[in-house]
Amino acid sequence: MSRSLKKGPFVDVPLLEKIEVMNRGGEKKVIKTWSRRSTVVPEMVGHTIAVHNGKKFIPVYVTENMVGHKLGEFAPTRTFKGHTTKTEKAAAAAPAAPAGKS
Repeated sequence: MSRSLKKGPFVDVPLLEKIEVMNRGGEKKVIKTWSRRSTVVPEMVGHTIAVHNGKKFIPVYVTENMVGHKLGEFAPTRTFKGHTTKTEKAAAAAPAAPAGKS
């Protein structure tokens, strides 16, 4: 469910203040944030924001296409290692068996 238009997009206040200070000064440095729930607003375009994924900070360079999305969408929290098949499982188990016979 989306947020009311009357309220506007949610952006964590300290994060927005840091962005505004950098825009006024013309600075470009990485901003660390834990606020994955913050919405990307046009003021953030061109900045790099390090978004915490629960383990480490993922640097996210904000472009125009990201406006309206949440910061957490660009810092995945799970690593997908791929699907395994029966032949891959058998191949992984087969080398382990002869080594145990010695």
